[in-house]
This record gives sequence, structure tokens and C-alpha cells, in this order.
Amino acid sequence: MKVQRSTFLAVTGKSNLHHFHSSSQRIPITSEIDSREFVSKLLDRKWGLQCPASPIQQISVSSVKGIDKFSFLNNTRPHLGDEMSKSKQGSSFYILRDDLLHPLVNGNKARKLDALLPLVEDHKVTDLVTCGGCQSAHTAAVAVSCAERGLRSHLLLRGEQPDVLTGYNLVSTMYGNVQYVPRSRYANREEMLRTYADLVAGEDGTVLWAKDIVEGRDTMNVAKMDDFSSMKTSRRKVLIVNEGAGDALALLGMFRLVQHLSQDHLLGKKRPVKFVVDAGTGTTAVGLGVAAMSLGLPWEINAVMLADTLKNYKRHEDHLIAEFSRQFPGSVFCSGLDMNQMIKWIDRQHPRKFGKVLEGEVEMCRKIAQETGVLVDPMYTLAAWETATELVQDEKSSIVVMLHTGGTLGMFGLAQRYKTCFTNLKD
Repeated sequence: MKVQRSTFLAVTGKSNLHHFHSSSQRIPITSEIDSREFVSKLLDRKWGLQCPASPIQQISVSSVKGIDKFSFLNNTRPHLGDEMSKSKQGSSFYILRDDLLHPLVNGNKARKLDALLPLVEDHKVTDLVTCGGCQSAHTAAVAVSCAERGLRSHLLLRGEQPDVLTGYNLVSTMYGNVQYVPRSRYANREEMLRTYADLVAGEDGTVLWAKDIVEGRDTMNVAKMDDFSSMKTSRRKVLIVNEGAGDALALLGMFRLVQHLSQDHLLGKKRPVKFVVDAGTGTTAVGLGVAAMSLGLPWEINAVMLADTLKNYKRHEDHLIAEFSRQFPGSVFCSGLDMNQMIKWIDRQHPRKFGKVLEGEVEMCRKIAQETGVLVDPMYTLAAWETATELVQDEKSSIVVMLHTGGTLGMFGLAQRYKTCFTNLKD
């Protein structure tokens, strides 16, 4: 397993910055504040999810002959907290079932939208514009979340409309307003999003980007946000959310999750943990890492690279951390090789061009589903499952936890695209 270490930027509680500004919250920061207190105040806000919890289960792994040499068993009520050290772990890993957070919204998408959605409501947004691929889980999540709150969503999907609407594409179409955009135009996402948002807003409407809601420190943005919040209800208030919700604001949902998991009756604050997560854009992995570091947790994030190069993942990581430190200046970021928490960017066991399903992977997903009741997909979460299985073969000092990000609705789109892989399933 090829591993690339990326030095994380440590979050400390020392700062000579005085305030974090948000349209609805101000968090006073002094040079004496402890980082845990800062995180607590940072998370003192409204949330989209009623509760940060999702089920934690334990997957036992045993070597067998046959398909992919392993068999699995799911313990749906494992020992947690202090009982984890008392019970015999054997060759097993824990799985955080974020795929169960919502029937139609991916787990990682729900986490990314967790802090944004209440701000959308507070600012009385009427329309939300975003973009993604034809089978984008992000656009489906936005469409469903907006509809649940009485908002209009406008979804710009790359490419042509498929002959059969299925999977996330069908969900996006049922819940939102879908426009298919030629790939040549889609290549310039910022211009495409802004142009369409202006059309939605009309002559008397207002358009803001999601980051403008958080970044209100300069006078122009403050004035725009005040105007945005106080507009008459008859005018359109349009918010643009980047593809994949890959903004610094999305990290707050991971902060909330990490704080929840670090409670003594769950994973605790002292136990070494190796997290495994499939990395599409890498935003979830970065959020887990920064949050764990800010709380001083002895955790390691293993991010399985799926859709991009190591160089681009690191570039996105740097961008997110820089944006986060600018938007939430209660923490000081400094780089160094001796940081006690790092993210490990890992190649998946069977690298391939993103979007391709390899022979035997659908069969493996079926085997896992039948033996454990957990549905993983060959595009994303199978990669995390394979890595977690590999880690527990040699891991003795740390527990391994896989974050199940969801993605199961994507199986419908894959079944349409890779018909033979699904029609040829046999016992």
C-alpha cells in the first residue's frame, strides 16, 4: 500500500486575533484560550442534523479461501469506551455508519451541509445554485435538503441527460431544478455558477457565494450580507455553493463529528485511532484531520485517493486550511515536521481511472452485503473497506475505524452503466 504523508497544520489555542465574525455569531478569542474551549465555542451554533451520532458497528475479519480471501461478520452492538480495551478485538475494525444518517443524502454530504443549512435559513435564502456530475451525490443532497426546508435548488449537471434517469440523477431531478451543461462550459465552474445565479436572481435579486456568509470581516461583505438578510421576501436571495460543497465551512460538520466521537463512552480522547475514509475531493479527510489535531487526539487519518493526483489532493488540503484559518481566526496554524497528527494519502488497492469498475468488485460488494448487512459501492466505499481490512491484519496498537460515507444510491447509476457486472452476479 503506497502511502504519502502530508504534514498537517497544527491548530493551537494561542492567538492574538480577537474575534471570529459570523453574521449570526461572534466568538471572542484571547491569547489564553484553550483549543478545546475554542472548538466548543466554534461549534456553539445551529446545525442541520438534529444529532451528530450515527451507529458504530464492529466488523470481524477472517481469512478464508475463495473470493478476495476474507469473510466478515458484523457485531451491531460492540463494546465502546473503556469496554473496548477489555474485549478481545482480534482482527476487526469499527465502521461508523454515516450511510444511515438520511435515506437519500450521503453521509459525507450531510456532514458538509451540517453548518451551512442553518445559515441559509437565517439569511432567508430563497434559491441555492450548485453543480456536479450527472450522478452527483452532492447535487442530490442539496436538492433534497433544500426541498425539506422549502427552498428552491438549481442544479447544473455536467454533460448530457441520460436515456434513463436513475440513482442520484433521478433524485436531483425529482427534488430540484436540473440543467444539463456542455462540458466545455462546465470547465469554467465559477463563471458558469455566477452567470446562472444572476439569471435566477433577476434584476432586483441578490447573489452571494457560500463563503461570503462566513467571511464578513471586510466592510463590503458585511454590507452585502446585511442587505442580503434584510431584503424584502418578494426578492430572490440566491446563494452559490461550490461543487461538492468543498469549502472551509464544510469542515465544521467534521469538527462536530470528531468532538462527538471523542467522548469517553465512544472512542475517547487517549486511545490511538486509525481512521479510514474514501477521498473524492478530500474535504472530509481534511476536516477529520484538522478537527482531531485541534482537540489533541492521537488519531491518524488514512485517506484513500480515488479521483485525483496526490499533488491536487495536497493543493486542496492547503487551500482548505488557509481558507479555514481566514474564516475562523481563533486558531493559529503553523507547519512543522514534528506535528503529532498527519493525514496519510493512500493509493487504493486497485488504482484505476476514476469512474471505472473492475472485474470482481460488484461481487465483493455483494459478499459484504450478504455477510454483514452493510452495502458498499465499488466506486467509493469499497476502497475504504479494503484499506480497513488490510490495516487490521498488522495493526496492534491502534483501533481502526472506517467512516462509511454513503454512496449506495450510486449503485443504481453503476448498474445502468455496467450492466454485465450486475446481471452476471452468481452465488
